Amino acid sequence: MTNKAPAMEIGISTFLEATPDPVTGQPYNHAERLRNAVEEIVLADQVGLDVYGIGEHHRADYAGTAPAVVLAAAAGLTKRIRLTSAVTVLSSDDPVRVYESFSTLDGISNGRAEIMAGRGSFIESFPLFGYDLQDYDELFEEKLDLLLAIRQSEKVTWQGKHRPAIHNLGVYPRSVQDPLPVWIASGGNPESAIRAGVLGLPIAFAIIGGMPEKFAPLVNLYKQAAARAGHDPSKLQIATHSHGFIADTTEQAADLFFPSTQAQMTVLGRERGWPAYTREAFDAARSMRGALYVGDPEYVAEKIVLLRQNLGVDRFFLHVNVGTMPHKEVLHAIELLGTKVAPLVRKALA
Repeated sequence: MTNKAPAMEIGISTFLEATPDPVTGQPYNHAERLRNAVEEIVLADQVGLDVYGIGEHHRADYAGTAPAVVLAAAAGLTKRIRLTSAVTVLSSDDPVRVYESFSTLDGISNGRAEIMAGRGSFIESFPLFGYDLQDYDELFEEKLDLLLAIRQSEKVTWQGKHRPAIHNLGVYPRSVQDPLPVWIASGGNPESAIRAGVLGLPIAFAIIGGMPEKFAPLVNLYKQAAARAGHDPSKLQIATHSHGFIADTTEQAADLFFPSTQAQMTVLGRERGWPAYTREAFDAARSMRGALYVGDPEYVAEKIVLLRQNLGVDRFFLHVNVGTMPHKEVLHAIELLGTKVAPLVRKALA
């Protein structure tokens, strides 16, 4: 089992981006991206980062369809770092298999696995696994209920609408941690914040635009819901996940990170009707109160400390990278996050 977590946990999140290189146009092989991810996790552990999360997606530009498998590949090569999905699209998955996969990861890692459950802002998994998008909210509520029942009890009796009933059956292996940590992930939906609070579950907010301080009302909503439900808000963890990149200088970080970010945001913008992603928008977002954590170690540390002051977060995920970037640059960013940024943040908060 791991030692007590620090006051502020700092880690990496990724969707295992496998987009074409924005500079050369060369495609990025999925298998290579998966192997690189294992190398990233091992380095993150070595440089003292607290957590590494992989998001589940089912589309050509991401390689992360099976986060638990990738995390398990790194579990035996690491000693301390926590390993989580970021997120598991629970609505289109089976809670029994989700629990089994992550309790297996928990055994391999000796108690370092977590599940971050979300409804999914990408919807490709719904038709792929035969689910109706009209049941989007109902599926998540029902499957979360089953997942929590499974982690609470070895033998499960459960009945719902969208999945066959379970009558006093065991789910194995049981996790090393009791209970296996389950987080709720939200892009800023008030209902999600309230749900997490009522259930007494930790919450992770994806803050990828605007000003992070604008999420303060959602944090308050979460804590109020928890208190009304009889939970101690001071014992509940809050995390945020934001895009960013670190290099030796702020100018270098911005120039390295912009091409891949623009390329991927342009793809997503065409799908979702967003305006064109410009360098001006990028530069505005990496200002001190913006949602991009791009800069040298001192600047990124200062932004994380400000985030802590504004939202009281316990955990920060730096999402590296948004599109395909040179692997050596990503490794250097992870090294700087662990060896430079995290110590600066912890010193400031001490």
